[in-house]
Amino acid sequence: MATIHNDIPVNAPARDVWDAVRDFGALHERLVPGFVTACTLDGDARIVTFANGSVAREVLVACDEVRQRLVYAINNERLKHYSASVQVIADGERTSRLVWIIDMLPNELAAYVEEQTRQAETALHKAFPPAAA
Repeated sequence: MATIHNDIPVNAPARDVWDAVRDFGALHERLVPGFVTACTLDGDARIVTFANGSVAREVLVACDEVRQRLVYAINNERLKHYSASVQVIADGERTSRLVWIIDMLPNELAAYVEEQTRQAETALHKAFPPAAA
């Protein structure tokens, strides 16, 4: 099983980043605009449309307010297994880290998913730009 681990520094307080992460249906507006172009809720899932045109149904598995951790899964014809967790950790008063871990099968898709996470990180930094000095 492939594991993709991202530890992303964010120029925003953990409470602000967590507020965006936990807003499960606003991924395209608050967390990774541009990388995700549309997101609609469907029960406990969100239908996500990515900038490259691909669409995924992401099912909410858990949302832990205390640990600021969200878990979601994808089940489709291409992926035998896909489970991801996103946790926001304070790194001072004005900065934080977003730890995003993905476990997935088949392993052959890991390089593609890893490239997608790099693009998502770029969009995340646009959503939370450095504060003006």
